[in-house]
Amino acid sequence: MRYIKLRDLEVSRIGLGAMGMSHGYTGSGTDDAESVRTVHRALELGVTLIDTAEIYGPYTNEELLGRALKGRRDQVVLATKFGLVSHGGQGAWNPDSSPANIRTAVEGSLKRLGTDRIDLYYQHRVDPETPVEETAGAVKELIDEGKVRAFGLSEAGPGTIRRAHAVQPVTAVQSEYSLFTRGIEDRVLPVLRELNIGLVPFSPLGRGVLTGTVRSTDQFDETDFRRGNPRFTGENFRRNLALADEVKALADEAGATPGQVALAWLLAQGDDIAPIPGTKRVARVEENTAADAVTLTAGQLERLSALPPAAGATHTEAQARLLER
Repeated sequence: MRYIKLRDLEVSRIGLGAMGMSHGYTGSGTDDAESVRTVHRALELGVTLIDTAEIYGPYTNEELLGRALKGRRDQVVLATKFGLVSHGGQGAWNPDSSPANIRTAVEGSLKRLGTDRIDLYYQHRVDPETPVEETAGAVKELIDEGKVRAFGLSEAGPGTIRRAHAVQPVTAVQSEYSLFTRGIEDRVLPVLRELNIGLVPFSPLGRGVLTGTVRSTDQFDETDFRRGNPRFTGENFRRNLALADEVKALADEAGATPGQVALAWLLAQGDDIAPIPGTKRVARVEENTAADAVTLTAGQLERLSALPPAAGATHTEAQARLLER
């Protein structure tokens, strides 16, 4: 495993997104023992960046990682997120990045994760009711106190990134970025490179479609958020499966799996990028981390870059209101 810098934070080139172990996908929360084995196997393979959030569950994903990392805490760069749970009474899925809410959130995350510090603390979504300068100032205080090492933003637009960075340097921005979703390339990525901010792509495998294993929405149970996602409905889904077939054809040519090719393409976009493919299975984390050794030719990279974007919006209308790109 190679390692890179997200600003001044050294991380593995490929990380691990833990959300699906507890939240959002078919089978989430049904096999914590396998999830713990997956975390341990990731560490054995050199993965250091592990990503969670208080909203995942809520809370149960942080608790799971706290158990999985007991005795192994110093092996990881541990990232979690605040801002989608309003602790003052409105509860989960209510944006609140006020300084008082952040204070409550960080103490809960530290306790659930079984640690005395969070390595990378992200604002999960921009809070329209709280100036980002106040949010950044609150995280700066936590950094000064040693409870947080670095500040991150998730799905933030260029203006918000600049304003936050002026108060507390931003180490990383987490956004959806993959062969399927390339909207940040024109507006966000240039700002990150100007300010020396790392990029942490989530959903780098197109929520499973780019692996070639998702072929029908009948594979999803009632808890799976993909069931209502625009990219997994009707003609959009059929078009996206056709795109996945093109990735599969190139993967066969390259002697790799489709998921590895999708990750290798991302890694080729710069040495300031550390994707966090999510999984709850040992076999899949082994496959994903092996993408670090896949080298694509210039022609193959060009063919992949020329693919059209996925059909359909990345989020439902309600979810999209929480995005600021």
